[in-house]
Amino acid sequence: MIRFGSLELESNLFLSPLAGYTNLPFRIVVREVGGIDLATTDLVNARSLIERNPKAFKLVETNAQDRPLAVQLFGSVPEEMRDAAVMLQESGVSAIDINMGCPVRKVCKTGGGSAMMTDHAGTQHLVRTMVGALRIPVTAKMRLGWDDENITAPDLVRALEDAGIAGIFIHGRTREQGFSGTVNLAGIRSVVQAARTIPVVGNGDVTTPEAAKRMQEDTGCQGVSVGRGAFYDPWIFVRTRRYLDTGILPPEPSFEDRLRVMGRHLDLMVEVFGEKHGCVMFRKVGPWYAKRFGPANEFSKKIVRLETRDQYLEIVDQYRRWRRQFCDESGELTPRYRMAPMVASFMRDPDEPASLRREAIPVPKGPVEVW
Repeated sequence: MIRFGSLELESNLFLSPLAGYTNLPFRIVVREVGGIDLATTDLVNARSLIERNPKAFKLVETNAQDRPLAVQLFGSVPEEMRDAAVMLQESGVSAIDINMGCPVRKVCKTGGGSAMMTDHAGTQHLVRTMVGALRIPVTAKMRLGWDDENITAPDLVRALEDAGIAGIFIHGRTREQGFSGTVNLAGIRSVVQAARTIPVVGNGDVTTPEAAKRMQEDTGCQGVSVGRGAFYDPWIFVRTRRYLDTGILPPEPSFEDRLRVMGRHLDLMVEVFGEKHGCVMFRKVGPWYAKRFGPANEFSKKIVRLETRDQYLEIVDQYRRWRRQFCDESGELTPRYRMAPMVASFMRDPDEPASLRREAIPVPKGPVEVW
């Protein structure tokens, strides 16, 4: 268990916000697969919520299945952040997460995102203003600092504790790094050691249960949050939970299980966004599932032109037939074509043959690049 203020959670594994991806359909998919308790929305502009912008309200759309839920707010005006948080509290969300880690220029130039890590007094005031107006806990998602010369997270954590923050999610990179390079576990450990009473949750490059375990063991963090790794593999939470509990790594889900969950994801996209828009949005989702199919070019080149649910069923049926050439009599890939789980190269044994190594998981294309 892990506790953020008055909010007690049954799992210390968390779904991180990933702009353009961690919408309601994906959060429900991950919850149904299992292993998490609290999930967080995409980041949403506090001012847009106050002004009742329909796009902002779509970002925080939820339902009874999607509980407990945190909404991640960004902004730099204390009163706007407070008022938006109060509005969300009254709508029934379980926690508010403040975005102090987004590296995108559009967010930072307004004083939000990673820019908040450069103004400790102002950020502390903003947090104190929000905490004083809310009954639900307030957490913060941050990076290690602006750049390697300005590692401010340990000091900022102390300041935010004094302001009443209930927990910290720390991505082990600086703003300057963006999503490049590898996660700094020693940097996360320094934040864990700086916190006096609140839990610290580590984040960054967790693509396997083994990576989650290593993060906990090397940093002492009380929990692990997964973003890109979850989009690549929605089973990462349930498999990690079992691995941490038993020490035994569960088997990978079967091809048919992956198809079943992918189909469920599309159904939810159509339900929430309508068939036309939902299918267009799914064009960037389908190829991520296909990364675990083994040979998948026949599927990927068609799914990126998806227009209807019926067309999806045809694509899957055609792909099943095409894929049989790579499978044995049981329908499983032969050893030649079996794809090993993707693991960030920094997690690999340096003496391991280069042919078995994979590069770090890529950053999904989407709103992050165009903001």
